[in-house]
Parts: sequence; structure tokens; C-alpha cells
Amino acid sequence: MFEGFELENVDTGEVTFRVRHGGSGPPLVLLHGHPRTHTTWYDVAPRLADAFTVVCPDLPGYGQSSKPETTEDHSAHSKRAMARHIVALMRHLGHEHFAVAGHDRGSYVAHRLAMDHPEAVTKLVILDGVPIGEALARADADFARKWWHWFFFGQLAKPAERVINADPDAWYGGDPEAMGAENHADFLRAIHDPETVHAMLEDYRAGLGPDREADDADKAAGRKLACPLLMLWSSRDDMAELYGDPIAVWREWADDVRGFAIESGHHVAEENPADLAAALREFLG
Repeated sequence: MFEGFELENVDTGEVTFRVRHGGSGPPLVLLHGHPRTHTTWYDVAPRLADAFTVVCPDLPGYGQSSKPETTEDHSAHSKRAMARHIVALMRHLGHEHFAVAGHDRGSYVAHRLAMDHPEAVTKLVILDGVPIGEALARADADFARKWWHWFFFGQLAKPAERVINADPDAWYGGDPEAMGAENHADFLRAIHDPETVHAMLEDYRAGLGPDREADDADKAAGRKLACPLLMLWSSRDDMAELYGDPIAVWREWADDVRGFAIESGHHVAEENPADLAAALREFLG
């Protein structure tokens, strides 16, 4: 995987990232979702390396990046904290300004990056996501039926860790043929680590607490994204079913918004890397 890319551990002070980076040109950081690691980008990043310096970290708490200390309010796993850590990583690698693309949980980190650090983020790509505050404000019975895991993961009285760790393979599934053998092996290593499972669930607990509060505060204050935004959603996922036109949701958060659906299931980087890379290349230019 990632021919020509360098794999290293980078200590930014608060977090030690496992990160893979390579290519040349303007910097682009790719942020994966739950329960993947950075290797989900294995067939996308090399397609962009001729035009961009591509940086693919394991998010804090995920994969083999270090695990933030659990706090009572879950703020150590908030998207605001993760965004701050990503800025520190990019600066360590020599990048003061960069584009960011995030998928699934990574899309929430990418959104918070652009909101909190407009001086750093040049362009933003959101894959299969709307702001957490919007998702929760618009939640109805259909959302609860399809996205019930948000609320299961968020419970503390009977933690989901016990259920997941009893049989991670049964819980998360994962097909090596569909994912790619090396990517699948990296994914298995992550989901079989109880510390990683706990950190991934803390990400969701933060989503129901400090992440929602941050989004709600931004919306109440009328703050909007300063950079151009591309919103892409998977045609066989449920973005359109839940929100109708997902771009319309993002128009409340940014003035420069465009986007379209890509033929794929949820894990677009693995299922349709060619069309995803082409869309990124055209937008980021």
C-alpha cells in the first residue's frame, strides 16, 4: 500500500500520530471515519500524489495513534480537540495552510478544522456528513432507526465497549476482498484493541455533548465557513434519504458550496476510489 509514501510516528506534544504522507504539491490531509484507519485511503492517496502532498493520519484515538485521556465531559475526544491536533501535525510536517477532506467521523473533524482554524484551511471536502448539530436537531424516528448506534455508543450506564469487545468481528464485519487485504488487516488490528474501541466510542460521546454544543454555538452566532466547500455523498448511503438535498443543509453553513453524489456504498474511498480521486482533484485544483 501507499507506494512512495513515508510511514512514521509524529509526536506533536499532546498526541502521537501514526501518519503516512507522500507526493508533491499543495498539502491535502485526508481524515478517515469510524471504525477505519488511515489505510482506508490506500487507493485514493496514490492517485493524488502527483498533484498534492497527501497526508493520511490515524485520527487521535483511532488505529495506532495515541489515545487521549478520557475526561468526564468527553472533550478530550471532541472534534475541536482533534482539529487542534491535526493543525499541530500539519505544522510539524511543514504545512501552515492546507486543504482537508474528511469522511464519516472524519468529516466532523474536517468541519471543525475549517470553522476553528480558517487561517489554515484553504478548501474543505465533506464526504457523507452534515454538521453534528444539524444531524441531531433534525433527528426523527427514521434517523433513530438508521443511526441508532450514535445513541448506543453514547451510553455510559451499560457501555457498548463490553458488547463490541465480546466479538469485534461480528460487530464490525469487514470483507478483505472489498477492503483490500492490507487495509482489512489494519482495520482488524484496530477493532481488536479494547483501548481503540473505547476511544472510538468516546468520539461518539463527544458528538452528543461538546461537539453538538460547538455546532449550536456557531449556528446561533451566525458563523460560517470561510473556505469553499465540496460536499460529496455516496449514492447507496442514506444522506439523500435523511436530508433530501444534502447541499441545502450545508448552504446554511457556507456561502461557497457545491457537490454531488458518487456511485458507491458508504465506504467510498474503498468502493470507488477512481471517481473520488477525480472529484477531489477537480475541486482542489
